Amino acid sequence: MDSHLDTAVVGLYLAAMIAFGFWGKRRATTQSDFLVAGRRLGPLLYSGTMAAIVLGGASTIGGVGLGYEYGLSGMWLVVAIGTGILALSLLFAGRIQRLGVYTVSQMLELRYGPGSSVLSGVVMFGYTLMLSVTSTIAYATIFGALLDLGRVPSIVVGGAVVVLYSTLGGMWSITLTDFVQFVVKTVGIFLILLPVVVLEAGGFGGLADGLPADALSLTTIGGGTIVTYFVVYTFGLLIGQDIWQRVFTARSPGVARWAGTAAGVYCLLYGVAGAVIGMAARVVLPALDARDDAFAAVVEATMPALLAGLVLAAALAAVMSTSSGALIATATVFSQDIVARLRGRDPEAGSEHEHVRSNRFYVAGFGVVMIAIACVLQDVVAALTIAYDILVGGLLVAILGGLVWRRGTNVGALVSMAAGTVATLVTMVVVGDIYANEPIYYGLAAALVGYLAGSLASRPTDPQVLATWDRRLTGRETARTPSATP
Repeated sequence: MDSHLDTAVVGLYLAAMIAFGFWGKRRATTQSDFLVAGRRLGPLLYSGTMAAIVLGGASTIGGVGLGYEYGLSGMWLVVAIGTGILALSLLFAGRIQRLGVYTVSQMLELRYGPGSSVLSGVVMFGYTLMLSVTSTIAYATIFGALLDLGRVPSIVVGGAVVVLYSTLGGMWSITLTDFVQFVVKTVGIFLILLPVVVLEAGGFGGLADGLPADALSLTTIGGGTIVTYFVVYTFGLLIGQDIWQRVFTARSPGVARWAGTAAGVYCLLYGVAGAVIGMAARVVLPALDARDDAFAAVVEATMPALLAGLVLAAALAAVMSTSSGALIATATVFSQDIVARLRGRDPEAGSEHEHVRSNRFYVAGFGVVMIAIACVLQDVVAALTIAYDILVGGLLVAILGGLVWRRGTNVGALVSMAAGTVATLVTMVVVGDIYANEPIYYGLAAALVGYLAGSLASRPTDPQVLATWDRRLTGRETARTPSATP
């Protein structure tokens, strides 16, 4: 695609993202502003940014590709993501928002007492870093289609823009850019690409006539694959730092619950739209070599100038929102849960100016690391699968257990994290296939047994710790720093 108009549209979009970074910089004057947007987001901003972060390149480019190969059942990946957001919002988001913390590991320490934050922080750090890397790699597809750039230059260009605006204003910049990205993505996918490609394919009648009979089945992709999507992605979204950090930005438990629910419903619709676009692409372009080429190829084949630029900007928006959210999550976990704990320092000690400056340093530093790894990493899906499996196998039971079972203890949480992580990794080696279902199931089973046994064999959690936990959950006590209050 060589249209100067399309290039200008995407160039204008990138310039706008940088401008929002400078705008956010003016608002990020405290650590709370930089890491969680001052905990002040209302329903509109919150729902838009929550939908933006979870719907990235895998959901957009990958979702269309799954629809191209498997038909309507290609929606299940994104539907599993939407289900995770719905479950998190309806069941846990209100309680999570009241805690007034910055990371998942700080929630574990608040619930169980000192001792679990470093281990959980290391696991979460690995997950968020790999998520940021795999999102960054997706720039190669978009800039390759638009500018005929090579893989490495595409990654550097897209990654540099994200690092710049994320470093400038932290979560405020990311929130502002994510909301714009949400709008661009909604217009580009739902209002432009979906109707155009369906009409190009001959309408829904043309889809029915031009596709194999199993394209309209909900199970063509395979029952085992569908179950795995829900186990890995739904559970992963329940506990991921990148998602929780957005929950912390809500100004009230009600916003976290109901605006998050709206974001989950949006994700479900997005999954169906992506699958239908992929189906239409198969009718229009039946001989593509790779399914992940379907998005860019059908845009090039069906879109006039300007519209193509808008749709490619929508894909770029999807990738950037996930990439920036994962980047600030990586920096937050590393600074709050690993560096501060290993140094024995209070993460809240020091002036607000020092906090903002150090957080900018971490975001910029890990941004460079993110781009460098993305340039050399080849097997993207394998890396992300390992990250999600370790996240769910290692942390799910300890986190959800702390929210629903009062008898859970610090010993139980530590045993659960260690047993779940080791079982997941060992099973991957034994089975010899990291894409197999067994690692996550064995990891979860080991984590659950370890949590129950470790908790029941150890002394109950200190009543004072539980009392503080209860006060936070019910809103009778806020975080001890003024900057952490809504």
